[in-house]
Amino acid sequence: MPSTTPYGPVRAAARALVRTGAALAVAGTAHLLVNVRALRVPPRRPVPVVEPVSVLLPARDEAARVGPAVASVLAQEGVARMELLVLDDGSTDGTADVVRAAGAGDLRLTVRTGTPPPPGVLGKPHACAQLAAAARGGVLVFVDADVVLAPHAVAAAVGMLRDGRFGLLCPWPRQVADGAGPRLLQPLLAWSWMVTLPLRVAERSPRPSMVAANGQFLVVDAGALAAAGGFAAVGTQVLDDIGLARAVKRSGGRVGVADGSALAECRMYEGWADLSAGYRKSLWAAFGPPAASAAIAALLAVAYVVPPVAALAGSRAGRVGYAAAVLGRVVAARRSRVRAWPDPLAHPVSVAALLVLWARSWAGHRRGALTWKGRAL
Repeated sequence: MPSTTPYGPVRAAARALVRTGAALAVAGTAHLLVNVRALRVPPRRPVPVVEPVSVLLPARDEAARVGPAVASVLAQEGVARMELLVLDDGSTDGTADVVRAAGAGDLRLTVRTGTPPPPGVLGKPHACAQLAAAARGGVLVFVDADVVLAPHAVAAAVGMLRDGRFGLLCPWPRQVADGAGPRLLQPLLAWSWMVTLPLRVAERSPRPSMVAANGQFLVVDAGALAAAGGFAAVGTQVLDDIGLARAVKRSGGRVGVADGSALAECRMYEGWADLSAGYRKSLWAAFGPPAASAAIAALLAVAYVVPPVAALAGSRAGRVGYAAAVLGRVVAARRSRVRAWPDPLAHPVSVAALLVLWARSWAGHRRGALTWKGRAL
């Protein structure tokens, strides 16, 4: 006789969910493998750049780490007509003094004092807008204060921008992650767009949603930036780098991502508390409007949390999904030059931690309680 147990349909639904998650994980890793082959790689010996280039560095209370960033910019090779503009954005820790000391009297360095952002405008895009307005270069290279560039980074990045006829190019930096929290979460940054964004299709597509960008190291054609409305067009967006890439694409510019792991490295966060605060301020905006954000969070859970949990209970499909996810993380880590083993084994924990921070970020956004460096978001 057929079973009349009420648990039969529940078990069937659970098995279907596990199989769906495993299929998503396998498909994601397959797509990542295609993207890794398509990812643009900078030349080791770039052609010298003859056009004027402005490197723009916004800094607010960055005295502890801006010195190496400034020194690495001034050590650039193959960029004969380069200026470095640093905007001191209301720092209270002597950031400007550290910048001048690191510059050691180099005439290419100018330190500017920023103005407070107008009501409703966020600090970083306002700082970047001021820098862009003062820049004289045909190419603008935006660099964060916690980024250290290789000596050929600017020449290689500008060369890729021009060779690919891009309006905006993001050479994705290597993410330096020390400690359990950063090791769990920082590798997800590069992995996420390698899994989801069809790189070469995205370069050709006019759809603004098909972009990836990282404000740590962005290279922009000055004309394309102006046509997109500049940083003033994204002054209210907490993810101003993504917003700017979309604005450039809307105005007809070409947007791309490249492997910048040999060009730049960034130690974004020092520990869990620092990381948690940083993710909380902006993660609510990462997946789009509330409904889309919730749907993407659910897909992440189904693809990367459900299968490994099922694998612990003996599910073969769960084991396949978990293995596919780990493989994807290993490949992404090797491409982005971060620790490739054993950290990927904790991928389900990484995704679960990300989803917890996502929920906390949305809660803070709903309450209007998010701040960053003393300013409300």
